[in-house]
Amino acid sequence: MAEIIQERLEDRLPELEQLERIGLFSRAEIKAIIKKASDLEYKIQRRALFKEDFINYVQYEINLLELIQRRRTRIGYSFKKDEIEKSIVHRVQAIFRRASAKWKDDVQLWLSYVVFCKKWAAKTQLSKIFSAMLAIHSNKPGMYFRMELMHAEKLRKEKQEFDKANMDAVRLFPCFLNLGAEFHISLLSIAQLFDFAKDLQKEIYDDLQALHTDDPLTWDYVARRELEMESQPDEQPPTKQAKALQVARKEERCCAVFEEAVKTLPTETMWKCYINFCLERFAKKTNSKLLRGKRLERTMTAFRKAHELKLLPELQYKQWIELLLHHNFFREALEVAVAGTELFKDSAAVWQMKLQVLIDSKSPDIAMHFEEAFVHLKPQVCLPLWISWAEWSEGTKSQEDTEAIFKKAILAVTGADSVTLKDRYLDWAYRSGGYKKARAVFKSLQESRPFSVNFFRKMIQFEKEQVSCRW
Repeated sequence: MAEIIQERLEDRLPELEQLERIGLFSRAEIKAIIKKASDLEYKIQRRALFKEDFINYVQYEINLLELIQRRRTRIGYSFKKDEIEKSIVHRVQAIFRRASAKWKDDVQLWLSYVVFCKKWAAKTQLSKIFSAMLAIHSNKPGMYFRMELMHAEKLRKEKQEFDKANMDAVRLFPCFLNLGAEFHISLLSIAQLFDFAKDLQKEIYDDLQALHTDDPLTWDYVARRELEMESQPDEQPPTKQAKALQVARKEERCCAVFEEAVKTLPTETMWKCYINFCLERFAKKTNSKLLRGKRLERTMTAFRKAHELKLLPELQYKQWIELLLHHNFFREALEVAVAGTELFKDSAAVWQMKLQVLIDSKSPDIAMHFEEAFVHLKPQVCLPLWISWAEWSEGTKSQEDTEAIFKKAILAVTGADSVTLKDRYLDWAYRSGGYKKARAVFKSLQESRPFSVNFFRKMIQFEKEQVSCRW
């Protein structure tokens, strides 16, 4: 290995000598380059190879190339490029070749290789790189499609065979028609990166709508596309208010598509897409009260319709309740929470939301509802509810009532979850009754394994504070 590293360093000597001779680098800088190159070479010559070492080597050489360019500009010297930069470029290509041969499946590595060759005047290598990459990744049509468009763009910029290149890319498209909506959308997002591919974009978009009307992703994409549609010249907003109205009209067009979608495809997934869109738009900041009001009304309406049709997913009950609570609609929030627990009796998250609504609305029979939740839920998912109950009790009930809850919880919650509960029980004891109470709880739990290290640390800290108070 040492011989190989020495050989690589000797290969560098002509370029390093030129760098020093023409005044781009000092003797000390050349020594530093040799030392760094030696370290980098060692890492890519050892038996256990790591991709990061090759990437670091490439990055170092690119940084060196850029530094040479800056210094050339500064002193106005443009000669000896073949002996210096060309040598470095060849070395980087060799490193990329080794890395891409070792880690064939790393798409990003291949693309980095392409970018380097395009930037550092090594375009003659591009076709070979593309061929090698596509031979390995022929099962990834998305990449094949993107490479074809990149190649078409290259030919367009060079004004060579543009029409042929564009048509070649278009002819590739039919072989992708049997793939799903998600893949069509990914192709469309790639095609949109290229200005010359307008006709291809339209073809993909038309096929997406024709072939995948039964996929919620299609409807979601088509609806959201309304936001990207450019305004007509006479619609350009002269004021902030007019701009808000324009945005409102675009959002209404989006929702019109979604309304059609949930009728054509009445599924949970489709409603989820619609409601997520409404929530995203509602979260957008705006100074327009009118626009914000429309967004809130639209979101609430979508939630209610999906609920009435029994097509609202569990997670979105939680989102709905949170939105209602945020706007102080306590009565409706409680109605939704009750409906949610009837539909998802075994969901701790939905029960938690219901109990939170009851707490926020100062319901008089909280304890009864906690007990009801524990009847329906498995013990292993109840820890957050026990903690909520204890926290509520601490703020509203007597010390005896709160301790009774902790004792019930200790019996009900076992295993790793009980560790958290014991820590909280000890904390509460110290807050409510000081050292003596904490000591009593600590003793009562000594046989109730498992414990966290923190449990014992807390008690030690309480004892230290007790000793310091005596002094």
